[in-house]
Amino acid sequence: MSMPEIYVSTDIEADGPIPGPHSMLSLASAAYRLDGSVASTFTANLLTLPGATAHPATQAFWDKQPDAWAATRAGAVSAQDAMPRYLAWLRQLDGKPVFVGYPAAYDFMFVHWYLVRFTGDMPFSHSALDIKTFAMALLKTPYRETTKSMFPARWMNQNNPHTHVALDDALEQGAIFVAMLREHLGL
Repeated sequence: MSMPEIYVSTDIEADGPIPGPHSMLSLASAAYRLDGSVASTFTANLLTLPGATAHPATQAFWDKQPDAWAATRAGAVSAQDAMPRYLAWLRQLDGKPVFVGYPAAYDFMFVHWYLVRFTGDMPFSHSALDIKTFAMALLKTPYRETTKSMFPARWMNQNNPHTHVALDDALEQGAIFVAMLREHLGL
């Protein structure tokens, strides 16, 4: 019998639009089982990459979010330390990890780049499940019009606010995804 999937809801915070010239500041994942329970969480704040700089537009965002910015800098460690720990965390999960993000393209790009660069491994392969795309399909709405503000209340969990703190946002997005998936599967 094959190992069940485990949905690794992941959120990152960064100081620019792409990895390399810019840095991932925070990485957090919450591993959700299909029943909605959280198997485990991982979080780390990362030091900026040598030679990387903040993108002006992204820095302007952070300048307006001082509490969230401070949260990304608390206890920051090098990517050389954080990414092998993240890979070990993924490997100990009780299911095949499926990357889940909102938007998956942004978060996955950073996580994939950092994993390849600092561990040489690709535990998610080249795959990421996008919550917004899944919502578009379920709601039968145009992609650009599909936003969290239009999601049905039954998908939302008021106990998981969106704070721009990576672990808070990973938990929020994972709960939304599991609610959507369970409804889609008729569970």
